[in-house]
Amino acid sequence: MTSPLTTPTSDGRWTPRLWGTLLVLCAAMFLDALDVSMVGVALPSIGSDLGLSTSTLQWIVSGYILGYGGLLLLGGRTADLLGRRQVFLIALGVFALASLLGGLVDSGPLLIASRFIKGLSAAFTAPAGLSIITTTFPEGPLRNRALSIYTTCAATGFSMGLVLSGLLTEASWRLTMLLPAPIALIALAAGLKLLPRSEREKDHNGYDVPGAVLGTASMLLLVFTVVQAPEVGWASARTLLSFLAAAVLLTLFVAVERRSAGPLIRLGVLRSGSQIRAQLGAMAFFGSYVGFQFLATLYMQSLLGWSALHTALAFLPAGALVAVSSTKVGAIVDRFGTQRLIAAGFALMVVGYALFLRVDLDPVYAAVILPSMLLIGAACALVFPSLNIQATNGVDDHEQGMVSGLLNTSVQVGGAIFLAVVTAVVTAGAPSDPTPQAVLDSYRPGFTVATGIAVAGLLISLTGLRTRRTPTTSVVVAKSTTPQEAERVAVGD
Repeated sequence: MTSPLTTPTSDGRWTPRLWGTLLVLCAAMFLDALDVSMVGVALPSIGSDLGLSTSTLQWIVSGYILGYGGLLLLGGRTADLLGRRQVFLIALGVFALASLLGGLVDSGPLLIASRFIKGLSAAFTAPAGLSIITTTFPEGPLRNRALSIYTTCAATGFSMGLVLSGLLTEASWRLTMLLPAPIALIALAAGLKLLPRSEREKDHNGYDVPGAVLGTASMLLLVFTVVQAPEVGWASARTLLSFLAAAVLLTLFVAVERRSAGPLIRLGVLRSGSQIRAQLGAMAFFGSYVGFQFLATLYMQSLLGWSALHTALAFLPAGALVAVSSTKVGAIVDRFGTQRLIAAGFALMVVGYALFLRVDLDPVYAAVILPSMLLIGAACALVFPSLNIQATNGVDDHEQGMVSGLLNTSVQVGGAIFLAVVTAVVTAGAPSDPTPQAVLDSYRPGFTVATGIAVAGLLISLTGLRTRRTPTTSVVVAKSTTPQEAERVAVGD
């Protein structure tokens, strides 16, 4: 249930309070992305100050991913059941406190714990925030515009995090941990006043406790295994047994969800081709970009000798292009539909990655790196908003949190899996004589894998173009009009 003060007027205009609501939600998404990108540049300073080994430093990044990716399914369904506003605000408050803790601790384990807590809180704010938007803005042009602005804030936060981390680390790595805290507290204060109150879901046939336990445990174990595999070995007994255990837990989770009267995830939503394409596309999109950015950062800093700030500025054109296009993407979606934009975006991404394969030890930025960054930025501007729109359109309000959590899980799990794959490929080809040229040659297979992942995303999106579009149809999912899942499957993007 939304307040009339926070819904669009009859002629589609947004009230000041509606704009304020969107800005609060955008602030949380901005912080999530900012926090991911800022910590990377600060790791060497953290290790030096706290006396941490390389393997321990990895967990400052991995701890956040583990909390975020492992609990998104639970976070999305919790928002539906307990109220989106309540869940969002509580999680945002926890995020602010964890940020303060991370900037003040003098212990590696406590810093990792604070990162895990921040990831956990983001696992609740992300699906709750997205579902507030999709239940406040009616499906169509208004929602498309809101989602394009919302998703743009993620790309902007990620890009700004790269730049800010270079500046702040020069003073102290603690500032990179503390910066999100005041922003989160301001957003929390504004959210208490502006966010629409939402009712808890009624007639939900109880809480799916077994599903919540199995779903959370399976995601935590899967992400943990993928993160650790490059270090302990993909073929090691520990990795294989962990993957087997994760598969068993996922199988049990599916079995429980099929029988539950109030499932954590209603499996019927995955009977829609458009929903499956959105989830797989999210995995390919973020997985390919994270793998590319990881290798491109190593290339610029380790081989070219660029500073952290110089490297961040090299990525900035991509983020800037996404930011300036935010007000236009919604209108483009209205005209061409999500599937066409996703396909076009993946095509641009493939070309951008392929162009980057031309880099050498003495690149001309304007002729080699800049064109790639601009193409990748254009791809992000088209793909990310369209995936969010496609995943949430045609979904009943009481399931928006569930679908939002599922989409964010696909993003995080895809990023963790494909980054690990790219890392493993590069590690396997590491030269015995690490000359600069030999190291660059070992990076090229990793860049090729990232390009291949984007090609897979393109092929997946192209399957959706075979279906003839109608002007009024964007996405349709198998819907549930009752908790007993009266399924309705229609054809859409």
